[in-house]
Amino acid sequence: MIKRLAAEGFGTFWLVFGGCGSAVLAAAFPQLGIGFAGVALAFGLTVLTMAYAVGGISGGHFNPAVSLGLAVAGRFGWKDLIPYWIAQVLGAVIAAAALYAIASGKPGFEAGGFASNGYGALSPGGYSLHAALLIETILTAGFLIVILGSTSSAVPAGFAPIAIGLALTLIHLISIPVTNTSVNPARSTGVAFVATTDALHQLWLFWVAPLAGAAIGGLIWKTLLTNSD
Repeated sequence: MIKRLAAEGFGTFWLVFGGCGSAVLAAAFPQLGIGFAGVALAFGLTVLTMAYAVGGISGGHFNPAVSLGLAVAGRFGWKDLIPYWIAQVLGAVIAAAALYAIASGKPGFEAGGFASNGYGALSPGGYSLHAALLIETILTAGFLIVILGSTSSAVPAGFAPIAIGLALTLIHLISIPVTNTSVNPARSTGVAFVATTDALHQLWLFWVAPLAGAAIGGLIWKTLLTNSD
């Protein structure tokens, strides 16, 4: 169990450090050319690379919502849910702290939003609470269906990380303007502690919506899209 939790913690660290790092360090400089699409791709690549690196140890969740959705679908033990959540959040917090230590090495650095998620005034496009709630719920449900489908015994083995990484890239391309994209409570929690905005006060939504969406996705898969797995 210790190795599984370590793998989840490190995988979540990589997701937050790589994904949020691309936004905080690279996207802040337009001349480097990473832009909106580059940040989306960075998040997809973090999941793809860690799924291959440590997915065989822990299952490669790196996300409390994914762990919950897999449990709802009968693919993950309920007794392991809280330990996984703790490992994932710790990995995210450590990644945000390391990223802050690097970013603050630049003269004139201000944390600001620090790649955190938000709605209303904290939404990149000024989207409302209900818009944020809907998009985070819908996209997390879709993400779980992709994960469950691509890891099913009915499909060729070994390609799931590619489908999952591309799905996360697509999710970011859709929702960065709305919430700066969460679909992952651990990712939201880590950077919210560093942000100097009201990100912590809005963090509740980025737990509630992804967890609800994951449960919906798990139920859809279990009841409508497969007879057995």
